[in-house]
Amino acid sequence: MAKGPYQPPVQSKIGQTFDTFFLLALVLAALFIPIYLGLAGAGKTVLEQKDTTWAGMQQNATMQAQWEKLGYTDGTEARDGRLPAADLIATRFNYNFSPVELGLTVLFIVAYFFIVFHWSRKEYRDVIEERFNDK
Repeated sequence: MAKGPYQPPVQSKIGQTFDTFFLLALVLAALFIPIYLGLAGAGKTVLEQKDTTWAGMQQNATMQAQWEKLGYTDGTEARDGRLPAADLIATRFNYNFSPVELGLTVLFIVAYFFIVFHWSRKEYRDVIEERFNDK
C-alpha cells in the first residue's frame, strides 16, 4: 500500500518563534559569557611612555595626520575636545594562546559536528524508511 508523497511535520508559529529566540539567546550567550567570565579581552598590556609627543611615540608625519583625522592629539594636551592618542598607541594585545585550550576548542567543535551528523543520519534514515519501507 503506497502512502503518497512525504509530508514533513508542521511546526506552529509559536514553536518557530520560540526556536528563533532560543537560538538568538544561545548565540548571544556564546558571544558574551566568555567576556563576563574574564576569558576574553583580557590580553592587553600597556607600555609606559615617558614622552607622549608624536615623535616620542615614534609616530611619523603620516601617522600623525591620520590620528588627527580620527580626532586624536598627542598625549601632551587635549585640544578642542579631542582625546589623546597616547593610551591607544601604548596598548598592546597579547596574542599568546594555550595549546590545551586550543585542543579543547577543537574537541568541542568536532563533538558538536559529530552529534549533528549523527542526528541528521538518524532522521534521514527514518524519513527513507517511512517513505520507501513498503516498496
